[in-house]
Amino acid sequence: MFDFLDSGQYDLLGAFWVTVQLTLYSAVGSLIWGTVLAGMRVSPVPLMRAFGTAYVNLVRNTPLTLLIIGSSLGLYQTLTINLGGDTSKETGFRLAVLALTAYTGTFVCEALRSGINTVPVGQAEAARALGLSFFQVLTLIVLPQAFRAVIAPLANVLIALTKNTTVAAAIGVAEAALLMKEMIENEADAIFAVFGIFALGFCLLTLPTGLLLGWVAKRVAVKR
Repeated sequence: MFDFLDSGQYDLLGAFWVTVQLTLYSAVGSLIWGTVLAGMRVSPVPLMRAFGTAYVNLVRNTPLTLLIIGSSLGLYQTLTINLGGDTSKETGFRLAVLALTAYTGTFVCEALRSGINTVPVGQAEAARALGLSFFQVLTLIVLPQAFRAVIAPLANVLIALTKNTTVAAAIGVAEAALLMKEMIENEADAIFAVFGIFALGFCLLTLPTGLLLGWVAKRVAVKR
């Protein structure tokens, strides 16, 4: 049933390695961008709050496929922005990371904003009474506690991001979903085996992540 794996025609590990790279780069970018958006959402500056709210509501409700294809058609093919990629494959990978970051950052923002709401208001007021600025209160007092409170929700966002990387196949990024499509076309008589292999591969990527971050969430949970 699995004889097609011995032919050397399919680079299964290489495809999943691209998936892992997409996930890691996008996760770091999403965490940074989501934190910035969360700061905007709770900012005392009305313009920043308005931008953060509009961006989150617009991007979060836009299909990820549309964002990825739009980044390829709009940035690369229309505006010839290649993000420093030397080849079309490199450019496609970087555009996919950009779109995944822009999309997933909105979910990180909302998860983090819920964590900010768990921090007692009195702590922020006490910090302001000591003369700390909004930025200092946010980075020194509020965000450290907020992150500890939302590790479990962020783990769910990371797992969803891992599965969302399959959409990058729409612009030709050689990750697991693109290889699965090729294998389904070439190995029609072993279609269930192909599905089983890729289902197992994604389980091996996501289950340890959920278990590890779930354990971390329990260890660092804020006792109130």
